[in-house]
Amino acid sequence: MPQHSTETKKLVILARQAGRSFSEISQSLHLPRSTVSGIIRRYNKNKSFNRKQGSGKPRISSPRVDRIIKRTSMSDPKLSAPRILRIVRPHLIRTMSSRTIQRRLVENGLHGRRSARKPAVSKKNRGSRLAWARAHRTWTEQQWRNVLWSDESKFCLFSSGGIRWIRRPSCARFNFRYITPTIKHGGGSVLVWGCFSARGIGPLVRINGKMDAAKYVNILRTHMLPHAMSTFDRDWIFQQDRDPKHTSGLAKSWIQENGITLMDWPAQSPDLNPIEHLWSELKRRFAGKTSRNANDKFEQIREEWEKIGQDVIDKLICSMKNRCEAVIRAHGNPTRY
Repeated sequence: MPQHSTETKKLVILARQAGRSFSEISQSLHLPRSTVSGIIRRYNKNKSFNRKQGSGKPRISSPRVDRIIKRTSMSDPKLSAPRILRIVRPHLIRTMSSRTIQRRLVENGLHGRRSARKPAVSKKNRGSRLAWARAHRTWTEQQWRNVLWSDESKFCLFSSGGIRWIRRPSCARFNFRYITPTIKHGGGSVLVWGCFSARGIGPLVRINGKMDAAKYVNILRTHMLPHAMSTFDRDWIFQQDRDPKHTSGLAKSWIQENGITLMDWPAQSPDLNPIEHLWSELKRRFAGKTSRNANDKFEQIREEWEKIGQDVIDKLICSMKNRCEAVIRAHGNPTRY
């Protein structure tokens, strides 16, 4: 039976005291006649709008057991209710079901949620991420506007992937304790390289076959550098992550020979690179579209890439200060970005 607010119950009682019939009250308040009569009957009996607390079945777990259930889940967020039940069973006096475990966890604010997937960050990389964020937290918007952001991304013809369920508090999705680490790897149906800056999106290049250092340098030579030279006046900075192809001797030599200023970048930091948001935006935009093959998929990607507006780009550039602050607050761990 649905529970009605105290205000609704008061309206029912006041209408009845004013001499209105059950049917009139039911019609005016849009309540079933049985509900109206029940509210009036309970009020006349208890002189209260609240239901009388019944004896009911006694609670199967003690406060001590409830605390053990909560503490067990907090110690390992990946534990399922049946596994928690096996752990706390020696402390039980009566038999308990896993469904009861779930209810106790929800009562303590620990809800079953899909785990956020973020790259695994080592202790060393946490330190480098934290140092980078502290060094760039005071950068001005103009300094960020001189950065050319770049990255590769894989787009699958058919989406898949397992879902990891955990139990966590409501506002802790991106707390490192509740994140499922991901490992970056190549492959996939369509692999692309792209770049953008505060001036707008740059070229989007499809990568055929396996990506290696030679192909990467060719992309820099034929796509990145011409775009940068036509976009920036001077003092621009090129950003790339620490993928082995990017840090290879061949790539380093080419970048030095062409006098390109390279941003020092911490490892395992996609949350600091705003282009990751553009990749996610693209995947959302054609999530419902089908593709016959890899060529068709790339055309979809390029079409949506060219539709990215300046308002989206401006928001990403303005987000850099907040990204740095988020890394500092997380002590170098992955953030919500």
